[in-house]
Amino acid sequence: MTTAAEIMTPSPRCIGVNDSLRIAASVMADLDVGALPICGEDSKLKGMLTDRDIVVRGIAMGMDPETTPAGALAQGKPVTVAADDDVRVALDLMQEHQVRRLPVIQDRLLVGIVSQADIALSLSASTTGKTVESISR
Repeated sequence: MTTAAEIMTPSPRCIGVNDSLRIAASVMADLDVGALPICGEDSKLKGMLTDRDIVVRGIAMGMDPETTPAGALAQGKPVTVAADDDVRVALDLMQEHQVRRLPVIQDRLLVGIVSQADIALSLSASTTGKTVESISR
C-alpha cells in the first residue's frame, strides 16, 4: 500500500489567514505555485487559496488585494486526506471534489499537499490520466 505521505510534497508553505491577497499572490509567484494552504494563528488548516480565487472571487468582485485577508476567500472546511491513508483515498477525494491539490493532515496539522504533479511523478500513467480526466470534468 502506498500512502498519501509517500507521494505528497512535504512541508507546504502556508499563507496566514490575515495575510493580504497581494502577499498571497507574491508568495505564489515566488514559489511558482498556483495554490497555497491558508493557516490560522493556531497553525491549523483553514482553507486553500488558488490564483484563480484571487482573480475571480477577489479582484473581479471588487476586493482590494492590499487589504483583503486571504481568510476572506476560505470556503468551508477544506477537503483533506490523512497522511497514512492509502493513496487511492486521496485519488478518490480529488476526483469526487474535483480538486487538483489535496492537503495532507497528520495529528490535525498540515504536513503536505498531494497535487496532480505528485500523482504523475509517483503513479502509473493510466492512474494519472484517469484522475486528471475526472478532476477536469
